[in-house]
Amino acid sequence: MTISLGYPVPVRAPSVPFKAEKRHNPRLLGWGLVFFAFLIEQLDFLRLLIWRNAGFGSLSTISQFLVNVEPRFDPTVVPLAAGADVVVHPSSATGAPPASGSVAQYRALYVSGEITPTTVANALLPLITTGKHSTAWVEVHPELVLKAARESTLRYSKGKPLGPLDGIPVAIKDEFDVQGHATRIGSAIVPVIEKTVDSWCVEKLRESGAIVMGKVTMVEFGIDTSGCNPAFGTPLNPYNTQYYTGGSSSGGAYSVSTGLVPIALGSDAGGSIRIPASFCSITGLKPTHGRLSFMPGINHVSCNVNGPIAADVGSLSAFYSVISQPHPTSSFPLNLRRDSARPRLIGIPEAWFQLATPAIQKLCRGIIERLVTSKGFKVVPIEIPFIREGQIATGVTVLADAATVIPKHSGMSATSRILLALGRTTPATDLILAQKLRHLLMQHFAWLWSEHPGMVIVTPTTACAGWPIRSPAELKYGLSDGDRTNDCMEYTWLANFCGVPSISVPAGYIVPEGRANAGEVADKDTEGMIPVGIMATGDWACEETLLRFAEDVEDVCRGDRCRPPTWVDVIGLARKNMEKESS
Repeated sequence: MTISLGYPVPVRAPSVPFKAEKRHNPRLLGWGLVFFAFLIEQLDFLRLLIWRNAGFGSLSTISQFLVNVEPRFDPTVVPLAAGADVVVHPSSATGAPPASGSVAQYRALYVSGEITPTTVANALLPLITTGKHSTAWVEVHPELVLKAARESTLRYSKGKPLGPLDGIPVAIKDEFDVQGHATRIGSAIVPVIEKTVDSWCVEKLRESGAIVMGKVTMVEFGIDTSGCNPAFGTPLNPYNTQYYTGGSSSGGAYSVSTGLVPIALGSDAGGSIRIPASFCSITGLKPTHGRLSFMPGINHVSCNVNGPIAADVGSLSAFYSVISQPHPTSSFPLNLRRDSARPRLIGIPEAWFQLATPAIQKLCRGIIERLVTSKGFKVVPIEIPFIREGQIATGVTVLADAATVIPKHSGMSATSRILLALGRTTPATDLILAQKLRHLLMQHFAWLWSEHPGMVIVTPTTACAGWPIRSPAELKYGLSDGDRTNDCMEYTWLANFCGVPSISVPAGYIVPEGRANAGEVADKDTEGMIPVGIMATGDWACEETLLRFAEDVEDVCRGDRCRPPTWVDVIGLARKNMEKESS
């Protein structure tokens, strides 16, 4: 067992009846949304009314369970035992050939000389600077891209690549600093100032030889989950343009799903990596809190983490091994060792699991059955109490954190103004109750893993199948739909609140709204199918366990995935560029 600093004392939480009911929130869009944002900023009684309607004041109803629990404001748990890090590369572990458009395929073609990083960059630049795909990209500097590509091409020609990411194109969420680029955080109110220093994860990517293609779109300040951004444009779902990508890491998910890049750097404060990964049929990892450094920047939200988005598990594993290198100021050791003999154990919180739509449940249960049959997993029932209150506590915490950083400004989207107004409404007593509940849930998690070491907790990634666009006014003015936000975050919030790692892997597809059998499991011929994901959550600093679980899911689902109609064969385009150069 690894010794950890800050690991919670294992204490089983009180067993309480499961609450499935949810409060309903008004859905707003267009000029009605803009007018409401103005009113809620001006009228105290309206802010309090909406705050209560959202359930944010309900934590006092469980205060008797929290009296003797200390508040915990930081969910960081740091392993102290160091050793050789074990990073799996699933495509080689299973013996399968590299997935199309994966990091492994790019690298193999670079080594063989069939394509070069330069031909890839030349193929990509026209796609991400003009046309439909450019909506996902905020800022691209072709001269910087081509310089990095030529340097990588030279290294391969000499047989001296820097590693598995050398020459791999990567998208960076507009939350991270990138030299020569501005950081807007998805908002028009942020001054456009060219950055001179890379964020730590970007620095590690450059050192590995990866080609930073540019900055991609995100939800304004990352505080909602649709993927809508009226200020800089909204990338539409690659599988169905009548749906959003999910957010807040919308541009990165779009770019990976369409095949433009195999990897993208995102962030996740309540599901912002895993939700768009689910809706775009790709893989996304929310690491242990604090495992990936924000330096030289600051993590303003106690639930937020940096993390990788990738086309497949092998690409995600290679990506994560680079960006997880600790900053010199980090308390995390350079290398972490976990026992290689992992228990194949799945924990199912059944009452919670059942809140997803029947079709999503069917897909996820089918995968679990395949894991049991072909991979030797066992399933154990578990209970996680205070689910509804925990989701509320996460919202209270995230919005209060954001409201302390982001000033009132009429130039923000109406959606952001409403959410930040609610963040400024939370009393100190409710914020403290939320942190007490955080500690109680972390202790319960520790107890679960003391009872079932190595277990992964498996649920759907989201309770709903995608997020439909119901009016063009949403794309122009934004939207506020608290019910859909809650359905998207139904399962994702817990890992952020408690600081544990969590991964989303593609699970299948659902028939979209407006078609026969809408909401049912889709077959491969279904037009406009909506992807959904299956999610696994593990013990603190057990990313390796989650990567291996994701490898197993990918293996049992091999052949089930479908490319979106907007998918781009970048490697094919690069081959054509090579032919032109040689002729």
